[in-house]
Amino acid sequence: MSSTILKNFSASHRLLLAATAGRSARNHVFAVIARRDLSKLYPSAEKAVADIPAGSTVLFGGFGLCGIPETLIGAIAENQRISELTAVSNNAGVDGVGLGKLLNTRQVKRMVSSYVGENKEFARQYLSGELEVELVPQGTLAEKIRAGGAGIPAFYTLTGIGTLVETGGIPIKYQKDGNVEIFSAPRGAGVFNGKRYLMEQSISGDFALVKAWKADELGNLVFRASANNFNAPMATAGKVTIVEAEEIVPVGELQPDQIHIPGIHVHRIVKSGGYEKKIEKLTVRHDQASEAGLPAAMQKRIRIIKRAAREFKDGMYANLGIGMPMLASNYIDPGITVHLQSENGVLGLGPFPTKDKVDPDLINAGKETVTVQQGGSFFSSDASFGMIRGSRVDMSILGGMEVSQTGDLANWIVPGKMVKGMGGAVDLVSAPGTRVVVTMDHCSKDGSPKILKRCTLPLTGVGCVNRIITDKCVFDVIPNKGLLLRELASGCSVDEVRAATECEFDVASDAAETY
Repeated sequence: MSSTILKNFSASHRLLLAATAGRSARNHVFAVIARRDLSKLYPSAEKAVADIPAGSTVLFGGFGLCGIPETLIGAIAENQRISELTAVSNNAGVDGVGLGKLLNTRQVKRMVSSYVGENKEFARQYLSGELEVELVPQGTLAEKIRAGGAGIPAFYTLTGIGTLVETGGIPIKYQKDGNVEIFSAPRGAGVFNGKRYLMEQSISGDFALVKAWKADELGNLVFRASANNFNAPMATAGKVTIVEAEEIVPVGELQPDQIHIPGIHVHRIVKSGGYEKKIEKLTVRHDQASEAGLPAAMQKRIRIIKRAAREFKDGMYANLGIGMPMLASNYIDPGITVHLQSENGVLGLGPFPTKDKVDPDLINAGKETVTVQQGGSFFSSDASFGMIRGSRVDMSILGGMEVSQTGDLANWIVPGKMVKGMGGAVDLVSAPGTRVVVTMDHCSKDGSPKILKRCTLPLTGVGCVNRIITDKCVFDVIPNKGLLLRELASGCSVDEVRAATECEFDVASDAAETY
């Protein structure tokens, strides 16, 4: 409501008050004026963010470019007084888009994130020592924020046991010469029911900036499709929560059972600006005939993933990691039902869409456009990882950089060179009872083995891998024994596999070419 309307409203009721002697009328007028003066509606994003002090901790909703508060981010980028921010966000945007804008304007001092692999400027600033980066497993990040919003100071989790998450040593800040100036600290631990768990402290923000599909004037929020993601937990965890909504509706238009976040958490509301919803990875379905024309490297990946798709069982709940594993949704046996879960808050993923069915609010954890099967559902990122930690997911298919003979997995960082972040992989491989299948090229581009005696890169998980599927063979990891070669790819021999594998392995008596 504009200041002019408020002024006219107040003047008219002052006249009414002067003419009315009754106490009930006087109380009514004051109550109405108080309600109007407490309106959560702001005339612009610029005014809504104007009082964010330098040095604030700000939570940014969204996942990739899906559901990001782009209008509010743009308003901060235009206000250089808002600087030295600690930005808490699952991702760092891309170059010049989303949080990429604030990186370009040097308004962010530290990022607290899970996966940042698509932003080259981010990587440059991090590796050159211009930006501090605290990398956190995605599910742990979601739970830290949820706990912060719920007033819980800390919690325990299995995620990260035996990795740098536990021991510390993840680079937070580099010096200009490439040496590390600040490392992550070790986590505390506790033992419950005979298992070691890590203690994680919660996160809350001075401000939270979130994006909603619809908001009413009380601040009740509705999200659309996979744009729920990190917006829901972050809306609860800010001392001041600022919402930009695509549509602002009168009170009463949203049905109570439709509301995802109640207005008690929301302090300011603005209308989204007229920007185009960007798609980070536009991905459409290929028919079988078109596969023959794909590059050789892609055909090799499809060969691996077609074999991986045979791991699905009827009625299974499964999660697909980013990259190659995501392709598996296109090759599920049509005679079975598989419920595919995505960390960003989707259950019931379908194949990639045709061009006419692309929806920027509907993406998977790899930020690729997807479809949803009949009976699918959407939910927040913290709820998604509750399913994962709670062992509701039967199987996870992940990519890998290295796997050891004992089933250790490394797939998230090359120190000093490649900065992507662990994403949800550390959470997925830590879930008790979830079968972990790794799909990967058997060798690196230079021909060196990727299946090793011991991993040389920082670990994603310890002894977590059950099966490895490569372009050459299928290995099972046998506890306390090592690798067992189960199957061969077409045209590949046992001797060829031995020459391409660093560690020793046994061969199953019935091993044969199967894919």
